[in-house]
Amino acid sequence: MRAPRARRAQTQSPQMRQSRIAELVRKKGQVSVESLAESFEASQETIRRDLSVLAESGLIQKVHGGAKLPRKRREDPFDQRMDHQSAAKHVMAQKLAERITPGETLFLNTGTTTVIAAETLARIERLTIITNSYRIAGILAAKAPYSEVFLLGGRYDADNGETLGSMTLQAIRDFHADHAILTVAAVDARQGAMDANFDEAQISRSMIEQADNVVILADSSKLDRRAAFAVCPLETIDCLLAERLPDGALKNSLERLGVAF
Repeated sequence: MRAPRARRAQTQSPQMRQSRIAELVRKKGQVSVESLAESFEASQETIRRDLSVLAESGLIQKVHGGAKLPRKRREDPFDQRMDHQSAAKHVMAQKLAERITPGETLFLNTGTTTVIAAETLARIERLTIITNSYRIAGILAAKAPYSEVFLLGGRYDADNGETLGSMTLQAIRDFHADHAILTVAAVDARQGAMDANFDEAQISRSMIEQADNVVILADSSKLDRRAAFAVCPLETIDCLLAERLPDGALKNSLERLGVAF
């Protein structure tokens, strides 16, 4: 015999229910209080309390009548981010190296993922690298003697070790690349690639305009997420590299658009 709703709801701890709610939001992008209450056989008031707890922890964003994925509005300091998803970044770097041919010209934007990728790209001969990251330029200058490196000028940001602003955007227009290799803060099935920093999003967009192909590097923690500033729609991306294959709506959209992953 089926237990009454109230009793069934009590058998599941709030922590377990909240964890499952957060997973549903991650997979679907947005959910309603009504649908959650029905799914978990709990009152709408209980679900609203769960959403408040999840919102305080930053796992979801409360909206009228439900919840959705939070927008990533800012990033942690660069050195802290270097250790985050380190193994995943090394997997992506190896995947990237397999797609690059000696003699090609590459844009690389600033990011912990592209810094790690630079270590792997240094093994490929006769590359031309254009970047706004002094860390990437330093790695390639030291470890890739048969490649040529161009460091873009502009306003300097010490934390990320990068140049930004109108001077940098103008300098990008002096180059043309085979590939724009970009790390981003988020990738979403509907909104495409996004960044949490306005100036960095502008750099990425300018590099895309000057390149034949667009390769996005995004570990799985950035998939099915949204950030504040648009970089490009999914149809602009030629290849999305993550340490594991995307799934759900994002996977379906990538397949429909012919994006390699």
